Amino acid sequence: MSEIEEDLRVIHQFQPRAHRVFLTGANPFVLTANRLIDIGLLIRKYVGEGQPTIGCFARITDITRKSVEELRQLHHLGFDYLTIGVESGDTQTLARVNKGYSADDIIEQCSKLDEAGIHYNFFYLVGLAGKGCGERNAMRSAEVFNQLHPVTIGFLSLTLFPESRLYRDISEGLYEEATEYERIDEMICLIENLTCHTHILARTVSNPIPLTGSLPADRTLLLDSLREVKEKVSEEALRNYRDSIKSL
Repeated sequence: MSEIEEDLRVIHQFQPRAHRVFLTGANPFVLTANRLIDIGLLIRKYVGEGQPTIGCFARITDITRKSVEELRQLHHLGFDYLTIGVESGDTQTLARVNKGYSADDIIEQCSKLDEAGIHYNFFYLVGLAGKGCGERNAMRSAEVFNQLHPVTIGFLSLTLFPESRLYRDISEGLYEEATEYERIDEMICLIENLTCHTHILARTVSNPIPLTGSLPADRTLLLDSLREVKEKVSEEALRNYRDSIKSL
């Protein structure tokens, strides 16, 4: 806590009117509600003329450990717009990569955030289900997301490096990567089936096709952009781009 307080003193000195603090270091929401409340009180002491909002990365399992009442207390202190790497809403895919929760868990825990008034953003990992499974992954994920209220759904595209477990699984014949065209089809399928009001973001280095738009307003524009890439850019060119990525 002394280190956190020292950081907040620096913020108070150089950014006295800051209105948002983002807690770094993996997923800080894993901390107990009491610990996060203590941090929230410190932030309120040092940051902003009003009440700053507090963001961080979170896992679904981090929410499980907190009651709705505890989540309300955290929201009262400013915790809002959490970023959750759900990766998928397909239980089969989640189990394959050992995420530690199911599609039902996503619905249950994010419904608690909704009840507590905490907004949240999702990350969806395109291609995670592997070759031939993208449509199933997209359809089942849409069914889950449509029951919730993600402010944004960020698309990341699976990019494997030699030190990863999935990379080793490929060499052992236990996993096969989705092609780049399959990934585009998966994004098309997900966007076509999303009925929730959300914002699509796909502008990281893992995405050879930068996209951004709101649903449902920009659905046609997003779909047309993806289909145009399949018409104009070869699978080989897209794969060469992915192979050129050195870090994320």
